[in-house]
Amino acid sequence: FAQETDQKLTKKLEALVQNFQGDVGIYVRHLKTGKVVQINADTVFPTASMIKVPITIGVFQKIEQGELNYHSTLVYRDSLGYMGEEDILLSFKDSSSIALSKILMLMITTSDNTASLWCQHLAGTGTAINAWLEANGFQYTRVNSRTPGREDARNQYGWGQTTPREMAELLVQVRQGKVINQRVSERIYRNLVRIYWDSEALSQ
Repeated sequence: FAQETDQKLTKKLEALVQNFQGDVGIYVRHLKTGKVVQINADTVFPTASMIKVPITIGVFQKIEQGELNYHSTLVYRDSLGYMGEEDILLSFKDSSSIALSKILMLMITTSDNTASLWCQHLAGTGTAINAWLEANGFQYTRVNSRTPGREDARNQYGWGQTTPREMAELLVQVRQGKVINQRVSERIYRNLVRIYWDSEALSQ
């Protein structure tokens, strides 16, 4: 459907980035008015840690299929470690136990790369995550790291790739309950806004 450009905000944002020495991509959509700002919105960029949103979705897809349990306890192994980082999981001793829910929490709230690689593995590797993205209309957002056939893309973009429009719209789908289903979307949303303790008053 046609989207109306917010000319005033576009000019403000263009002024802010005009002297930036690098590549800039911006996509804004006001959820109530539908107005948008699009500055290189469909240009592919490295995701850096934003790839942890699709990885999260990949894990919850496995949970919804009954292959994983959100509250299950898993065993950490040193072989899972992402060396050179200050990840919390790296401080765990080999054979330590940790709940899957906490691994997912660490991936988002502390950007723990060891947790992220573990979750990517649990999701069925990047291939399974990318299949979900493609099936749900995301043409450019992909996991590249440790994903067969995506070596060239990894060399260019790193762990993952996306466009401003696609990453924003993926988050919109989470907020609107359209990722997997309403219940799963709500859980993912709560994780993304750092609400972990469901039984405490502050979670409300």
